[in-house]
Amino acid sequence: MNIAPGAENLGKAKVSNFEKNISVVVKGGGITFGGKLFLNVIRFGTAVLLARILGADQLGLYNLSLSSMNIAMGLAIFGLDAAIIRFIAVSVGRKDDSGVWNALQIGLVVPLVFSALLGTALYALSFEIAENVFHEPDLAPLLQLTSVFIPFMVVNDQLGNALKGFKKFDASVVPQYVYQPVTRLILIGVLAFIGLNAKSAVVVFGLSSVTASIVMFFSLKKQFNLKRTIKINRGSLKELLDFSFPVWISSLLTKFQGNIQTLFIGTLNTITGVGIFSVVDQITNVSGEFSSSINTTSKPVIAELHDRGDINQMERIYQLANKWVIIVQLPIFLFMMIFPEPILSIFGETYTDGTTALMILAVANFSKVCTGMGGIIIDMTGHTKLKLFNSILRLTMYIMLDYILIPRWGLIGAALAVLIGEGIMNLLRMFQVFWKFRILPYNLSFIKPIIAAGAALVSVYVIGIWLPGEKSLIFTAVDSAVMVLVYGAVLLVLGFSVEEASLFKSFLGKAKRAVNGQRSI
Repeated sequence: MNIAPGAENLGKAKVSNFEKNISVVVKGGGITFGGKLFLNVIRFGTAVLLARILGADQLGLYNLSLSSMNIAMGLAIFGLDAAIIRFIAVSVGRKDDSGVWNALQIGLVVPLVFSALLGTALYALSFEIAENVFHEPDLAPLLQLTSVFIPFMVVNDQLGNALKGFKKFDASVVPQYVYQPVTRLILIGVLAFIGLNAKSAVVVFGLSSVTASIVMFFSLKKQFNLKRTIKINRGSLKELLDFSFPVWISSLLTKFQGNIQTLFIGTLNTITGVGIFSVVDQITNVSGEFSSSINTTSKPVIAELHDRGDINQMERIYQLANKWVIIVQLPIFLFMMIFPEPILSIFGETYTDGTTALMILAVANFSKVCTGMGGIIIDMTGHTKLKLFNSILRLTMYIMLDYILIPRWGLIGAALAVLIGEGIMNLLRMFQVFWKFRILPYNLSFIKPIIAAGAALVSVYVIGIWLPGEKSLIFTAVDSAVMVLVYGAVLLVLGFSVEEASLFKSFLGKAKRAVNGQRSI
């Protein structure tokens, strides 16, 4: 068989390019996941410290002022958080410096202008909002304080998104998920001895974000020369705004959907139900952090591949990333399904009333993971109107399902609403991606983690026979450890694909070189 000149090198180049892209996804996903875990730990410590120092009243004022700031930020960013990632990634792939510069200017300047206007409005209306909306006159000075930080917080977010567009995930994750929360915790700890109140806590929140922004600005400056003429191309402005407007509306609808379910539980069920459901929902959300991290780091890669028209490589990344996410998620899913009551008992006996709801939400979360990064592909390939349609449909379904199911079954009804709503939406996104690109998130290799999960379930059953009938946290820990060990062992026995093994060896080589480099210093 004759091989055309250069065909072999072209094939090697494609393999090398694929390994490079999947390496970006996995390495970036690992960095993001680690950063999120660290952030959650520090956030928990900060929340405990603030709760003990401020007291319920001051803490309530602090949280209300930050919530107002977050709403203003969501309005000000105008969907340009997704746009700046996509358009920088595409322009970098094209080696188009002017495109990168236009995306940076629009992605930073437009939200900055909107945030300045919203901050000014919040400052001017702070006393009316405090007295007439929240009926808390003491909130007004805090709203004025947060209004000053709104532009800084928006710039903080957009600098991080710009670095993600360049695929420099460590440069955004470390300042936002490590420096920022650690600085906040240290400053709160110092002020605890001097005298901490809601106002100084807000100042600490804002200043820690500003310091993270400074670090990210210098990282961006190293990545791209910012000494250029400030001139926004009108065509680029229209293109980015056309992309961002549906994303912006969709994002607002998603936030509204999350809040409306809480309101439904509070009005159609009980306030206690709101507290229990919030804990259950938080557990399932934390369990999906790895999937979220992989999706975040896939954005620039998917945008660049789509721009090049390389649908074949996009499918391979779609499948491989989905497989790794499922491998990680399966034991977490099994843990929540087998031990829901011991998990909730950590928060207190009252919360064990949410056992069934936790199991249902675990299934809903796993269905979201199993259908792959359909939403990310729709976003990063520019189908933002389709995203907006999905968000409107999702919100409509949630309102109908919550209204029908919560009065009948309370917490279980709310969980069923999530399961049905998310199940339909995730299958719809998967169908839409197949309709647009003829790609699916599965292949035959997905059988291996399913077999490993089956073996893990059998091990739990066998251990359950040997252990005493009355369950405790110690027995749950033993069961869980055996389950994970069996799951991992079966996966190793079944083996990995050639490209997975090659990538794993590449990672080991990089890690070894990094260690040797540290030793030589």
